[in-house]
Amino acid sequence: MTFVVSGRMHDVMSKTLKIPFDSACLAAVIAEVQPFVGGKVQRIIQADETSITLSLYRGSEVHLMVSWHPDFARAHLVSRRGPAPQNPPGFCQALRKHLDDGQIAFIRQRGQDRIIEIGISAESGDYQLVAELMGKHSNLMLVGSDRRVIAAGKWVSKHQSKRPIRANQPYEVPPLPERASVLDVQEGDDLRDVEGISPFLRGLIEAGLPLARVQQAFSARAWEAFYSHREGAYPLPLEGVTATAIPRESISQAIEQAFAERIALAQVSQARDALLSQLRRVALARETALASLDQAVEAADRAPQLQQTAELVLAYQGMVKPGDSALTAWDYQGNEVVIKLEPELSAVENANKWFEKARRAKNRAGEIVEQRDRIAHDLDRLRKVMADVELADSPVEIADLRAFADQSKWLHHAATPKAKEDRPFEGHPIREMLSPAGYRVLYGTNATSNDYLVQKVAKGNDWWFHVRGQTSAHVVLQTSGHPEKVQIPDLIFCAELAARNSVAKHSTYVPVDYTLKKYVRKPRGSAPGSVVYEREKTLHVDP
Repeated sequence: MTFVVSGRMHDVMSKTLKIPFDSACLAAVIAEVQPFVGGKVQRIIQADETSITLSLYRGSEVHLMVSWHPDFARAHLVSRRGPAPQNPPGFCQALRKHLDDGQIAFIRQRGQDRIIEIGISAESGDYQLVAELMGKHSNLMLVGSDRRVIAAGKWVSKHQSKRPIRANQPYEVPPLPERASVLDVQEGDDLRDVEGISPFLRGLIEAGLPLARVQQAFSARAWEAFYSHREGAYPLPLEGVTATAIPRESISQAIEQAFAERIALAQVSQARDALLSQLRRVALARETALASLDQAVEAADRAPQLQQTAELVLAYQGMVKPGDSALTAWDYQGNEVVIKLEPELSAVENANKWFEKARRAKNRAGEIVEQRDRIAHDLDRLRKVMADVELADSPVEIADLRAFADQSKWLHHAATPKAKEDRPFEGHPIREMLSPAGYRVLYGTNATSNDYLVQKVAKGNDWWFHVRGQTSAHVVLQTSGHPEKVQIPDLIFCAELAARNSVAKHSTYVPVDYTLKKYVRKPRGSAPGSVVYEREKTLHVDP
């Protein structure tokens, strides 16, 4: 999008230009609603957290919407009043209490700033609705005749701002610096920091819009209405800015259409980013699992080497002395090799241990390859969906892709808060996660929840994990009765989880014992969370 300046083209923004709701827009809207000064406030509706709609009647009825949304703050007439919630917010109730059936005394702009003041005389007194439409600082306040704030769209504490908005405290006008008015400047003046001239309007003037035309619009309320798809609406001609500007009957009609599209686009963008964020986490988990499975495949491919090592230990067992931690031997090709031994085991026992490693590696090879291929296929599907999400530009597309992702079990749903008596685990704080292969993993957050997890929840063939010799969470991987199917990446995932939830979480080499839950028991009379266990194996992990 470009402006024309002295025959040269200057880039204004690297992406589609968004026409702001500035002082000129507000002035045009205020001019449009002036015929309803003297009319009555018939109904007040607050359809969401950041907007209210006032129904004004004077011979006919119109609906004035004021929004203090941080990104979409604005005020204009709307074509429909919208549904009224069954339980209106407290702010809406306060407005109804004081303003219902009140008479509109004035609707005016403070100077040429983005502040609209609506004076209303009601049975209980005189009031002002003051809307400050200033980006993230936007707000709407009900102010009494004594200038004290009665109600506000959002309360602002003294810790949040130098100008707090608090109940029953005096309303203070925003501390804006004194600036020259748009009505007082002349051709050739520096238009920066001029009251009423936003950066966008200054660009229009630099692009060729006569300053006199702008001043006439402010002084004589000689506004027009133009709408541009995805760019916005403005009450002055847009030549030189966009070739798609379309005249509209009223500025409110143009603004309503423009913001409806802008909000829809923002909602699509927000939904797209939220879905992508979840899918990226799943993709990262799949990539991590694949890396671990690739290592497991490499280990399985070493089965013949492990077999040969076991055979060499048997062949050279006569050279092994009690307490030896290594054996120097020669392989089948005549090369010297050094074989690690367990000092407390005999030569035959060491050989049997190597034979067992070879057997496990050989037996697991096919299953690991199958699991790796399955996860790789799932990751390919996931990446394709992520690419589709990035290209989606409608709520329907995003909803369809989210449904597909949910059906594919890629989305994690936060648990809905339940009443205490309906909570799982009888209210004990036990957290749930999914391992890389999708196994359900549970762990306690304190001694009593750990105790409950081990004694009441875990089944005999579930895997149980705990940091060796140190205080840590009890971690349980639920196997549905098939512990032999659990692969190394899932075991490492649980071991790291136990280490991260332990006093050794800042260490770099943490031993984590794991065994089947049926080999874990609580001694009689011991403290909650205290157990003894046997037949354990150990994983060393970096939390």
